[in-house]
Amino acid sequence: MRALVTNDDGIDSPGLHALARAAVSAGLDASIAAPAAQSSGTSAGLMSAEDDGRVVVTRRDVPGVPVARAVAAHPGLIALLAARGSFDGTPDVLLSGINHGANIGRAVLHSGTVGAALTASINGVSALAVSLDVGLTPIEDHWDTAAAVAQRVLPLLRDMPPGTVLNLNVPNVPLESLEPLRWATLSEFGLVQTRVDDLDDGSLARSEVLVEGEQTPGSDAALLAAGHPTLTPLRSVQEDTGTTRPDLPG
Repeated sequence: MRALVTNDDGIDSPGLHALARAAVSAGLDASIAAPAAQSSGTSAGLMSAEDDGRVVVTRRDVPGVPVARAVAAHPGLIALLAARGSFDGTPDVLLSGINHGANIGRAVLHSGTVGAALTASINGVSALAVSLDVGLTPIEDHWDTAAAVAQRVLPLLRDMPPGTVLNLNVPNVPLESLEPLRWATLSEFGLVQTRVDDLDDGSLARSEVLVEGEQTPGSDAALLAAGHPTLTPLRSVQEDTGTTRPDLPG
């Protein structure tokens, strides 16, 4: 089974390397194609840094991974190119992450990590997005914990229909401290939200703050806060069949 591993934190991210090594350890024929630079918050964007109309791809060395490529593009474009066979053939599964920070609630719309997974999905490739809930002031990043949970989830994804997307979020704790893995719904908002303040000079200041208050029971935010890794199936853009359609003018 072939796996293409990407992310939105860039080719040098230790989370990316941990996820790729976990895929190799699980017996997958895994390779990396990841953004050459930080690309967080790019959703399913298809931007690239082109050189004479070409998307620049550079080979990189990542210990424990046979092939790694730095791609001057957003993760959404990398996923699209992978699904069309650009990196040694179309993969059976796309793995995206491990993201430095949780991707939960409706804010997954903006995530480059999740955006890559959803892009793979609409092109028929199953995908797993993996994120580590490091909070705002992490002391230590437990990448191996998230990689180990992702490895446990891979057999589930293999048995699901092509184009399935699973969104995995893992608490930033040692593996032995984890609560059991749980299926979760999408929360209305995440544990961390963006705050925007107006400044005196007319510009805006953006910052991140922790969200106070209770989360919906069974949601990814609530379960993650209680120490559980959470798994949520996602679906990409599709027609809304529930919307009332009045007669059109003319």
